[in-house]
Amino acid sequence: MLSVFVRAALTTYRRSWEPGQAVVRAMSSSGGAASPYTTLSISHPAESITHVELHRPEKRNAMNKAFWSEMVDCFNEIAVDSGCRVVVVSGAGKVFTAGIDLMDMASDILIPEGDDAARIAWNMKRVIAKYQETFSVIEKCPKPVVVAVHGACVGGGVDLITACDIRLCTQDAWFQIKEVDIGLAADVGTLQRLPKVIGSRSLVNELALTARKMFADEAKSSGLVSRVFADKEAMMAAALEMAEEIAGRSPVAVQGTKVNLIYSRDHSVTEGLDYMATWNMSMLQTQDVMKSAQASMEKKSPKTITFSKL
Repeated sequence: MLSVFVRAALTTYRRSWEPGQAVVRAMSSSGGAASPYTTLSISHPAESITHVELHRPEKRNAMNKAFWSEMVDCFNEIAVDSGCRVVVVSGAGKVFTAGIDLMDMASDILIPEGDDAARIAWNMKRVIAKYQETFSVIEKCPKPVVVAVHGACVGGGVDLITACDIRLCTQDAWFQIKEVDIGLAADVGTLQRLPKVIGSRSLVNELALTARKMFADEAKSSGLVSRVFADKEAMMAAALEMAEEIAGRSPVAVQGTKVNLIYSRDHSVTEGLDYMATWNMSMLQTQDVMKSAQASMEKKSPKTITFSKL
């Protein structure tokens, strides 16, 4: 009976996919997913930049069990990698991601462990919290994360991108909070982060309650993405250029800016200002301030400065 339910749900889920354009050249490693990951491909297209590519193209980058733990391991490593200053996230193949891999995840979602209702509930809460960390780890990473979306971005894909700092997409991109169509409320970040990304609470409610698709132009006008590109190649080139601009600045300034932007989002102005003062009472003692000021007076780009790793 369970297998019949899962197949039916998966069939419904797949009907929402639309074929993307032909795969274009992007900053992806040609050798496939890099060890030790089976669902991610990691490359370094330029100095201080890490490219994390969702890499299950034959499955439309659907999020299987391995993905949920590999993202946590990957971003925990990036967070402490002093050689990385910026991260770019994209998807291999025809789409960014089709969302959760229902067939692979069915046992966790539909057959929770426990001897009675209370124990089942506790175990289910632990499972959900583990999945939530998969995207929260992106937000917790002090390195700015630029995400580049092409084609479909469904379900868990929206959870993922709302945890990123800068969102770009192609003209053929579309976004869908799909969870209500498969009988659940989105539970790993979209309902908490999207209202703070898009200014209209009414629009967020509409998207979450109807599961309708949002296409690129609406995503741009609503603030979900900041830029739209004609195709994936143009988008990836722009993402890399943007990452290089960020990487060329002081890592003390850049990472401090990300940390304080996220803190201020979740606190009052007064609390945010107090946190900022406490932060900068130590961070202003960096040599990066004098180096940057001198370069500015000499009308030089920050990218000409050699900053120490952080």
